[in-house]
Amino acid sequence: MQDEKFSPKDSLQLIDNMINQAKNRFSENGFLYLMWGWLVLFCSIAHFILLKLNLIKHPEIIWVSCWLAAIFQVVYLSRRKKKGNVKTYSENIINFVWVNFGVCMLIISIIVAKSNNWEIINSLVLLLYGTPTFLSGIAMQFKPLVIGGIICWCLAILSVFIAPMYILLLLSAAVISAWIIPGYILRKKYNQQNKS
Repeated sequence: MQDEKFSPKDSLQLIDNMINQAKNRFSENGFLYLMWGWLVLFCSIAHFILLKLNLIKHPEIIWVSCWLAAIFQVVYLSRRKKKGNVKTYSENIINFVWVNFGVCMLIISIIVAKSNNWEIINSLVLLLYGTPTFLSGIAMQFKPLVIGGIICWCLAILSVFIAPMYILLLLSAAVISAWIIPGYILRKKYNQQNKS
C-alpha cells in the first residue's frame, strides 16, 4: 500500500473535519439538560405553590427528588460510557465542569445548613447554575447555553432584590432559559445530524 502525502491544505482540512466530527458527537441529544431542566422547573414551582398556600410543614421536601435524578444520571452515564464512545478533550473538560458544579452545590448546602441561612441558598444556586452552563456553551460553541448561563447570573443579581419565596420563580425562569430551551435545540441538532 502506497503512503499518501498530504499537503498542508489537506492536513488542515483533515484536522478541521476531525474537530467538526468531535463537535457533532458532543452535540448530544440534550437528554440530561431536559431531564434536569424539567425536574428543577417542577420542583421550584411545586415548592412555591406549597409554600404560598401553606399546604405542608416542610415544602422543601420536594427537592429530595433531585437525589433520585442524580442516581439515575450516574447509571445513565455509566451505561453510555460502556458503549465505548471516544471522548474528546472538550467533553472531558465539560464533564469535570459539571462535577465541579455538583461538588459546589453539595458544599453550599452543607454551609447553608450549618449557618441555618436557607433564604440565601436559591440566590447561590442561581449563581452556580450559570457557571457550568456558560462554560459548556463556550466549549461546545453553542450560544443557547452561553446565553442561558448569562441569564442565570442576571437572575442571581435580581434575586437579592425580591422576597425569598419569589426566588423559586426565578429558578424556574433560569432552568427554562439555561437547560430546557438549549436542551430542545440540542435534541433537534442531534436528530438532524443523525438522519444522514
